[in-house]
Amino acid sequence: MSRVCELTGKKAMVGNNVSHAMNRTKRKFNANLVKKRFYIPEEDSWITLKVSTSALKTINKIGISAAIKDAKSKGFLTK
Repeated sequence: MSRVCELTGKKAMVGNNVSHAMNRTKRKFNANLVKKRFYIPEEDSWITLKVSTSALKTINKIGISAAIKDAKSKGFLTK
């Protein structure tokens, strides 16, 4: 499985390491992902998602059901 948030679509970015002498080498900025289980009371079931920590804050704010509905409408979650 790739390093992509299943709710927001965040993924790795590419950038440069820059030394003191201004030499540049390629590097990756990976998304801060966490594998987490969520309980969905409407379906009376558990779901495991790989989400970014910013998506966790969004889930705490609006709820898992609204976050899943929003992700499905944007095309990130296909389950």
